[in-house]
Amino acid sequence: MRFDKRPTGRYLRSMAAEEPRSEADRLADEAADAFEAGDVERALTRAEEALRLEPRSLAAAHYRAAALADLGRLEDAAEAYRRALEAAPDDLDLVVGAADFFVNRAQGREPDRELLERGLALARRGLQRARKVRAPEVAAELQLVEGVALSQLGDARAALARFEAVLRELPDDVDAMLERGYALFELLKLDEARAQLEAVLRRAPDEAWAWHALGLVAERQGDRREAERRFARARKLSPEDFPRPVELPPQAFDAVVEEALAALPEPIRRYLANVAIAVEDIPADEDLEGSDPPLSPSILGLFRGAPLPHKASMDPWSHFPSSIVLYQRNLERFARERKELIEQIGITLIHEVGHFLGLDEDQLWERGLE
Repeated sequence: MRFDKRPTGRYLRSMAAEEPRSEADRLADEAADAFEAGDVERALTRAEEALRLEPRSLAAAHYRAAALADLGRLEDAAEAYRRALEAAPDDLDLVVGAADFFVNRAQGREPDRELLERGLALARRGLQRARKVRAPEVAAELQLVEGVALSQLGDARAALARFEAVLRELPDDVDAMLERGYALFELLKLDEARAQLEAVLRRAPDEAWAWHALGLVAERQGDRREAERRFARARKLSPEDFPRPVELPPQAFDAVVEEALAALPEPIRRYLANVAIAVEDIPADEDLEGSDPPLSPSILGLFRGAPLPHKASMDPWSHFPSSIVLYQRNLERFARERKELIEQIGITLIHEVGHFLGLDEDQLWERGLE
């Protein structure tokens, strides 16, 4: 959730201007003015008044959905976007707003895969429409949303291609520059990521996400002091997004891991008898680069070795020792409080045990263990 496109209403206004003005049109314009002025409650009120007079008013339906999203009424906003899209599935401004809602605004701290895939499908459908009507800037907006969805779904390589396409059309777009920097970091292209993120800060010196990402880059490059300086800057600029990590002394962290292990069902503990459980600060390059594309540097844990179902195979690699690693700094950054950190250690351990038992990411997601 690193960028947040608020609807501009440029298509809504131009569309409405081509038709005779009505009271519903006037109210929809008032909703637009209020929304752009930041008076979201008034925008919602005016949009709903317009819809009572003209239930088919696309402008009013769009501003109602956008206002509900801004007010944090996410279920109502999702339903409002659904109804608006049923009425006008090809309206580009609406598709951009809805796709952005599902990919960015409706997301919590942990990505919601179903919403991401819904937004991704909308962005792709809108992109086809934007190209057909030759609307390159709208196409770029939709590619940016598409790229964010792909990034959140774990496909940094495909996401990078989308961000670079946006920058070819809009070379000064700070959102696309920032997202490109994150994608490069995810792909372990650290020097390129640093250069891109520094370019973001030249245009937007107070962009907290860029400072945080530069901290991650410095940490991976072994400069802990510089990393902490950049993390502190991000925290000062946006304390809600980047609170101080919950830190546990090594012994206390190990004790939580032991408690999480003891809470596993006894049959699974038997299977784990020959699996080493380790704690490391952050993932090593060789662990991340064992996959193509690389695993995310922000992963919370990792299973190393052959899954249990392969242990009885003739594959010689299956006889190498297996281990589960938990990454303490990543876990501490993820949590907002000590209780959440303890819970997440247990969740991560169970997730990696799932890999040991032979489950892939899709199967873990289906079981609620993503």
